Amino acid sequence: MVHFVGGGDGAGDDGWSVAGKAFTSRLIVGTGKYKSFEQNAAAVAASGAEIVTVAVRRVNVSDPKAPMLTDYIDPKKITYLPNTAGCFTGEEAIRTLRLAREAGGWDLVKLEVLGEARTLYPDMVETLRATEVLAKEGFKPMVYCVDDPIAAKRLEDAGAVAIMPLGAPIGSGLGIQNRVTIRLIVEGTTLPVLVDAGVGTASEAAQAMELGCTGVLMNTAIAEAKDPVLMAAAMKAGVEAGRMAYRAGRMGKRLYADPSSPLAGLI
Repeated sequence: MVHFVGGGDGAGDDGWSVAGKAFTSRLIVGTGKYKSFEQNAAAVAASGAEIVTVAVRRVNVSDPKAPMLTDYIDPKKITYLPNTAGCFTGEEAIRTLRLAREAGGWDLVKLEVLGEARTLYPDMVETLRATEVLAKEGFKPMVYCVDDPIAAKRLEDAGAVAIMPLGAPIGSGLGIQNRVTIRLIVEGTTLPVLVDAGVGTASEAAQAMELGCTGVLMNTAIAEAKDPVLMAAAMKAGVEAGRMAYRAGRMGKRLYADPSSPLAGLI
């Protein structure tokens, strides 16, 4: 049995934590759609990410006779976050994570229960039910959800350890479609909020961070870029820039011009 541990060295001046684990990087990356494990590992290194998501039903992490992700991304240095990608019922997701815990000892997990294949939107009824069951069983679920502040609060009450609203449909690259509701989620919960799905480029990652999100999770935006490793570096810079801008506090918006230099006392 392989035990997966890891994470950042500490929260630092502007780190964050989830379920008692401290991290520095606010970018989480996936492990799907890459041309090879080598390319995936190079992208993770360029991104600076300390957490990678792993689709339990699709990625080999336990069969030593086949190529393993763990040979390329060291689980002692990078925290593995198993997810339930491809699950369309709460029971299916619960069963998948139970198997994952037996295989790797995981309790920090990413829960997603999809409603239908066309949009890959979350089924919130099943998601809430699965969150309650997993929390009672000792799991610490980070939960993919709709961009709805009411749903986010219910997930918090159900035992979620992080709220992960979609910015746009999974794999769409459309960017954040509803900035208002994402901001309301940030304001309405005490949990980490990470935009999950829809980000297509670095400016959109920065936008998520400027809204006050704790972090951003992405896979397709990096894996399907013409140069995934360069895009991973760009996403790192975008997340860091957005976070700095949020901490700095942007100027107020005005309807009319305001001169950069005083007009009084001109020669």
